[in-house]
Amino acid sequence: MPQDLTLHQRRRSPTVQELDGIPWLRLLSDTECEHTVPRIVVGDAQTGDAVCRIGRDPTYWFGVVEGLLKMNIDTDKGDSLTFTGVSRGGWFGEGTALKREPYRYNVNALRPSVVAGLPIDSFHTLLAESIGFNRFIMNQLNERLGQFIAAREIDRINNPDLRVARNLAALVNPVLFPGVGEVLDITQQELGYLVGLSRQRVNVALKRLEQAQWIRVSYGGIRVLNLPALRSHTLGHT
Repeated sequence: MPQDLTLHQRRRSPTVQELDGIPWLRLLSDTECEHTVPRIVVGDAQTGDAVCRIGRDPTYWFGVVEGLLKMNIDTDKGDSLTFTGVSRGGWFGEGTALKREPYRYNVNALRPSVVAGLPIDSFHTLLAESIGFNRFIMNQLNERLGQFIAAREIDRINNPDLRVARNLAALVNPVLFPGVGEVLDITQQELGYLVGLSRQRVNVALKRLEQAQWIRVSYGGIRVLNLPALRSHTLGHT
């Protein structure tokens, strides 16, 4: 498929395996699934592709089936400020979809990713009719509030090691990103983009976190050994 087409123009129907990676589908009744699944589309995003743009009206509620996205804005100084990463199994933008208001942030692919979309009208239909879907959205909103409060705290942390720790904790959040599990598939360069540090400084931080036995770095990614520590504790030797 031509790569000069937009992500929306490259949309397609999901495979059975891709549908299995959508966590909220398991909460719907058979009838709700029957009406909803045919409306879900997926797009194969390339690195840098825009999933959402500031000022655009929402047409879908989005989720990550595979890959990694970043949510960011451009500051008045011309810099890019990253709010959070969105990893496998994560769905985002429910607040924007609920209010049907233009996006206040950009979302771009940090690597080739499979992005799923539920049309916004179908999103509102499920809100009106599905108890299971409503519970999922309430849990999302509650967890998202905690995530952004934590993000404000991260902004005030001058210790790079703890910034990396908090961002790792956010990316393996089991409520927001149920597809990740304990092993996060991410490179040091990608983590640097999300944290706002160089790859070299991220490498130093990961070594210190590994020494503290909070994580284990392997070829396949980063295994989280102590999530509570990543979320709230301080490194005694830094």
